[in-house]
Amino acid sequence: MSKSIESRLKELGIDLPPVSHPAAQYTNYVIVNGMMFVSGKGPTGCPKGKLGSEFTTDEGYQYARETGIEVLAVLKDALGTLDKVKRVIKVQGFVNAEPTYEEHHKVLNGFSDLMYDVFNERGVHARSVFGAVSVRDNLPIIVDSIFEVEEDS
Repeated sequence: MSKSIESRLKELGIDLPPVSHPAAQYTNYVIVNGMMFVSGKGPTGCPKGKLGSEFTTDEGYQYARETGIEVLAVLKDALGTLDKVKRVIKVQGFVNAEPTYEEHHKVLNGFSDLMYDVFNERGVHARSVFGAVSVRDNLPIIVDSIFEVEEDS
């Protein structure tokens, strides 16, 4: 890619928020052998509720996209620049949903589409999505993710 990821974010109208900090004895990320494991993140503003009752699939899609922006903020804070992201490797989403809800995959598309919008082909990833009877703080979605990154020498 000839264009920086930061300029791509500007084109997309995305401003990264300040990084949220863990509420317990864990860290936002760990880097091992060029692989960056990002702890589970939720959407900006900590909305509360379930897909299929409080929220529609379209709202869930937006929450997943917001969650992706939270993850991008962690990446930038850790690496100094998003240009050090070589590849999005794996995404795992936990959708807080009613038992009869069936569109978990459409919700997580909000995160996946954002990764592609930002990183193009490097943003295509493997993924899993699960319906959860409950998640922390009653968030509509939590996503954890793995990236291949350039490490400082």
